[in-house]
Amino acid sequence: MATQAEVQHPRNRKAFGWAARDSSGILSPFNFSTRETGEKDVRFKVLYCGICHSDLHMVKNEWGVSTYPLVPGHEIVGVVTEVGNKVEKFKVGDKVGVGCLVWSCGSCQSCSDNLENYCPKLILTYGFKYVDGTITYGGYSDSMVADEHFVVRIPQALPLDAAAPLLCAGITVYSPLRYFGLDKPGLHVGVVGLGGLGHLAVKFAKAFGAKVTVISTSPNKKKEAIQHLGADSFVVSREPDQMQAAMGSLDGIIDTVSAVHPLLPLIGLLKSHGKLVLVGVPEKPLELPVFPLISGRKIVAGSNIGGLKETQEMIDFAAQHNVKPDIEVIPMDYVNTAMERLHKADVKYRFVIDIGNTLNPTS
Repeated sequence: MATQAEVQHPRNRKAFGWAARDSSGILSPFNFSTRETGEKDVRFKVLYCGICHSDLHMVKNEWGVSTYPLVPGHEIVGVVTEVGNKVEKFKVGDKVGVGCLVWSCGSCQSCSDNLENYCPKLILTYGFKYVDGTITYGGYSDSMVADEHFVVRIPQALPLDAAAPLLCAGITVYSPLRYFGLDKPGLHVGVVGLGGLGHLAVKFAKAFGAKVTVISTSPNKKKEAIQHLGADSFVVSREPDQMQAAMGSLDGIIDTVSAVHPLLPLIGLLKSHGKLVLVGVPEKPLELPVFPLISGRKIVAGSNIGGLKETQEMIDFAAQHNVKPDIEVIPMDYVNTAMERLHKADVKYRFVIDIGNTLNPTS
């Protein structure tokens, strides 16, 4: 992994992408520079980049941490064009990806445990200050450079456009399924919310051999969940009779919902020793009832993406088991419309920008 001394390279490589200039969130063409390729760096031509819901939050500064101009994108895939002289894992022509992280300290307990995602000094792929003092730029752009430790290999069996959302949405649901032991055949797993994260949680859980119940406020998603995504059952959370019938039936739940919602009904769906894992990020604190936890030794937990070792494991598993997100591939100049549609949840289930064919420096 790069140390601070190894990344002090001048920023004089021209790059082009689309950036938000202010909290309106409107993206437009933007010329910028990346650093030179360091000895442990991998540089690649970006071919596809997924649109994550956090991109929408960031371009509008809804979390209050955005720095403009901001080039979003942390579901980035492409082909290697250059490697540093000490790079060991990659060569020119390799298909690779970068997810949410581009640096961590390498020495804390989390980093030692291959959990760079929990490093207190981690640096995110865009909108964060890098160790050389510059601001990181994301994948809505023509090129990317990152330390090889933070680059994953994309297997041949996985189409590049479908691989992109796995680098955030995929690992976000894969990691808790694995860590909390919900990856065993025969377990009964619930998935709350059927969006970009939820539909991948269903696919991964099914690939692990679990029985899957989708829990949603939208009855009209039942056919999609069962016939297309392979869920075994569907519960409308606003229907007390359906919720009552499913009480105490689930070994674990992956909750992908980012809106404020009650936890009590979900805790009731768990068996004793069941685990409710939150991966969505509601804007306001949720109310946590304690009695149903202690009366069944149940757990409410959280999980955030995954480390690099696990991310590579997830990508390889997805290729082996044909786990692919449902995507809508769009041209770069459609991105602002896509953001509006994402805000309205009008996408099944993930937008992916065709950077390689549609990012035009004259646009």
